[in-house]
Amino acid sequence: MQYRTLGRTGVQVSSLALGAMNFGAIGRTDQGEATALVDAALDGGVNLIDTADMYGQGESEEMVGRAIAGRRDDIVLATKAGMPMGEERNRRGGSRRWLVSALEDSLRRLGVDHVDLYQIHRWDPSTGDEETLSALTDLQRAGKIRYFGSSTFPAHRIVQAQWAAREHRLGRYVTEQPSYSVLQRGIEAHVLPVTQEYGLGVLAWSPLASGWLSGAVREGRALTNSRATLMPQRFDPAVPANRARLDAVERLAKVADEAGLTLIQLALGFVTAHPGVTAALVGPRTPEHLRAQLDAADTVLTADVLDAIDTIVPPGTDLAPDEKFDTPPALLDPSLRRR
Repeated sequence: MQYRTLGRTGVQVSSLALGAMNFGAIGRTDQGEATALVDAALDGGVNLIDTADMYGQGESEEMVGRAIAGRRDDIVLATKAGMPMGEERNRRGGSRRWLVSALEDSLRRLGVDHVDLYQIHRWDPSTGDEETLSALTDLQRAGKIRYFGSSTFPAHRIVQAQWAAREHRLGRYVTEQPSYSVLQRGIEAHVLPVTQEYGLGVLAWSPLASGWLSGAVREGRALTNSRATLMPQRFDPAVPANRARLDAVERLAKVADEAGLTLIQLALGFVTAHPGVTAALVGPRTPEHLRAQLDAADTVLTADVLDAIDTIVPPGTDLAPDEKFDTPPALLDPSLRRR
């Protein structure tokens, strides 16, 4: 396992981190299985575990809390808030009112008195940066969070938040958690240059592109992964973006074979090779998934392999642009761009 410094915090984290989204109903994982995954990850050198309040509406945090009981100090523990937690309109977003309550709920579910990294799950257009940063700064000063970060923020919002922190003399986001993979490289054109400029640590989620780069999605092979069952439209080869991804996967598999690597090793090695990326978040559902991912922990791609990847998916290119998660709201809602 490789270890890197998380932004400018001085905290050392593993280059592969354990994402707990699949703990519970989402991944059909029970407590015993979740604990086994945590055990295996820690044994493999992973020291960062990332979850969120909205994963299973708190279920993931509860399972993580039980799994890490008795060894809290060995783990860099991260969670997130901001996505809806029920129907009540104020149980979401980045307001002080909600973040204070949401953190207390997360601490209770996790069974801890603080988290190391508290992240705003999505930019909240209805809440000003000063409001959110002020609340996070106070929670940090109270000792309930050590650091705070953003997740899936557009590049311009990352910049604005840094300036707001400076202007109002508040704590700043020290990490960003974007989606990044061989098939979705758009952040190379805007987000990663910004995070590097401001010295933010980057925790990349979906490095296997929702299973496209797991080796399970291949030409002529029946799809059996859980994502394909839940979101069949995202894997239908009749959709042009999916066709482009499938063609790229076939070419990438050949590159991996010639390099003596699995497709998973190629995919994770690519993400962790970028100098702006601190760690890749893997979200295994089974011990077999985790073992295959941990096999990539010490993968270092050679220049010729990275060049071959660039010819298949050019730098800064998203093969499925409609699946972006940091698109400005006005591009999705016509009412926000018309008088």
